[in-house]
Amino acid sequence: MRLNEIRFTDGLPVDGYGPGFFRVGGAVHEGAILVLPSGVVRWGGFDDCAALAAAADAVDVVFVGTGAELAHLPKEFRAALDAAGIGAEPMASPAACRTYNILLSEGRRVGLALIPV
Repeated sequence: MRLNEIRFTDGLPVDGYGPGFFRVGGAVHEGAILVLPSGVVRWGGFDDCAALAAAADAVDVVFVGTGAELAHLPKEFRAALDAAGIGAEPMASPAACRTYNILLSEGRRVGLALIPV
């Protein structure tokens, strides 16, 4: 089997997470965050769609980490992303981090919205 080092050229990978925090690109961020090609910003949760909608030209899909467990996305949140032309995939935050890292390593146009575990 051949192993290759993963290179993240289009964004910052999620290095780790724990109760109330995420480590992205080596820096620790507490609370809910957005990880976009432009960098990491604090996120106000499902009522805060503006930063995601502004990233519509940089991402095709956003993986939404809903915390420790999978939860449905609020109808208004999903509608705002649909209107901006961004796909939304909800999953538990740990799964969202892993999926984001894999697609980011493939050079895909992905973003991440995370609620801490």
